[in-house]
Amino acid sequence: MRQPSLFLPHGGGPCFFLEPDGGCPPMWREMRDHLAAILPSLPRQPRAILIVSGHWEESGFTVHAGARPDLLFDYHGFPEPTYRLRHDAPGAPELAGEVARLLSAAGFPTGIETRRGWDHGVFVPLKVVDPAAELPIVQLSLRHDLDPAAHIAVGQALAPLRDDDVLIVGSGMSFHNMRARDGSAAVRSDDFDRALVDAATDPDPEERRARIAAWEELPEARYAHPREEHLLPLMVALGAGADDPAHHLFRDHVIGWTVSAFRFG
Repeated sequence: MRQPSLFLPHGGGPCFFLEPDGGCPPMWREMRDHLAAILPSLPRQPRAILIVSGHWEESGFTVHAGARPDLLFDYHGFPEPTYRLRHDAPGAPELAGEVARLLSAAGFPTGIETRRGWDHGVFVPLKVVDPAAELPIVQLSLRHDLDPAAHIAVGQALAPLRDDDVLIVGSGMSFHNMRARDGSAAVRSDDFDRALVDAATDPDPEERRARIAAWEELPEARYAHPREEHLLPLMVALGAGADDPAHHLFRDHVIGWTVSAFRFG
């Protein structure tokens, strides 16, 4: 009955709230509906969410320990109402301290900070996942070197939290090349997605970790991710999945790209 770990797509900017009435445009509705179904799919309500976003990097892993973080509107060029969105969930300073202790014990010195707001890789998808903003949130940064093996190992170190009703979430995009707008994008993103799904759901957990750590060997890898910060949250979620079964939960086509979501456990 442990909680799973998840890799979810967080879309583009405030994409789920772009209609004049704050609603979701048709292109993003399948992804929104997938996110809205996450909590009902869990074995029980988690006590908190630990989330890693593709939009926060530090020189070393850093955990946000604020009690009431504000929002960081780190997107540009969207309608003015999207800069007044709210997600007033509480932070979880005690859980943040536990995260830091687990990572330090695993050999990853971990910083703690309290001032940074939750970026849109956190509050945009979680407004859909938990619209009542009831679940406490702790955010963990990526490490700026973007080392896949290190991020998988961090996930492994955090896996015990799943037994304590913490939902571990990697928030990114399985395809993230903002310049991919040509006619080949659909085919090339689909080629990468098929290979990524095959690697991330390998039934042998050791092979799964090894294949995802070597993600640059997948077809169209650097086309899909010229820079891999939006893929690294998958590494954390996969590592936190330990030896539990891996599932390909969702596939969508947005902006001409193929994107996927995963569950471990």
